[in-house]
Amino acid sequence: MARVTTPLNDTQIKNAKPKPKEYNLADGQGLALRIKTNGTKQWLFNYEKPYTKARTNISLGTYPETSLEQARQKRLDARKLLAQDLDPKEHRDGLQSDQEEAHAQTLEHVAGRWFEVKKSKVTPAYAEDIWRSLKIHIFPSLGKIPISKITAPKAISTLEPIAAKGNLETIKRLCQRINEIMIHALNVGLISANPLAGIHSEFKKPTTTNMPTLTPAELPELMRAINQASIKRLTRCLIEWQLHTMVRPSEAAEARWSEIDTKAALWTIPAENEA
Repeated sequence: MARVTTPLNDTQIKNAKPKPKEYNLADGQGLALRIKTNGTKQWLFNYEKPYTKARTNISLGTYPETSLEQARQKRLDARKLLAQDLDPKEHRDGLQSDQEEAHAQTLEHVAGRWFEVKKSKVTPAYAEDIWRSLKIHIFPSLGKIPISKITAPKAISTLEPIAAKGNLETIKRLCQRINEIMIHALNVGLISANPLAGIHSEFKKPTTTNMPTLTPAELPELMRAINQASIKRLTRCLIEWQLHTMVRPSEAAEARWSEIDTKAALWTIPAENEA
């Protein structure tokens, strides 16, 4: 005659105390609650593996985080998989692996791999600006989405609030940067086409305004204004240095004494610092 197992109840589970050795409280149909020596109560489902018929256990969680009712539902789910000759543990591990792979291919993670290459090609200050702009404007809404699920409408929707504020230069830079990320994803085989290639056309072009020029006669007044301005000495020196050398702002800010030959009156700007 087959052995009949009396199902557990919450009172039995709550009153179960640890013993010098681990022991199980059976609920039937392979489900049991293991009481460990430290007092932990772990749900286990014992089953025969498909094809090999070897017996094994799969953990279904701990009590009380996983209730008796939830454990029974998990047992039912596992039995349904076994009816299809699917191993519950292998099935769960496969789902977890898929989730981890999907997480590794989110826009933010792919952007991180792209940025490792990009930052080696630009100045540190520019690299910092690139990553900061992505963290502020792109990652909050698109960062957790798999790169293969990024669409033009999603990207445009993310950028529209920035455009509404009139920050068209920011829009231009962001379009360029996320397109570079998508091209990287395309090159490494994560996507088969770049759906963001044309998103820049959905926004107005920024208006280029040339900075006003000064005549030589106006320079003394500029120097007096700089001298009297309430700015840090370092900033004042940087402005004067740029006026004397006529280089780009980023090149002036990145200047190092080791680059300057005072005897020859020669400043050699490293190639990586050239804007």
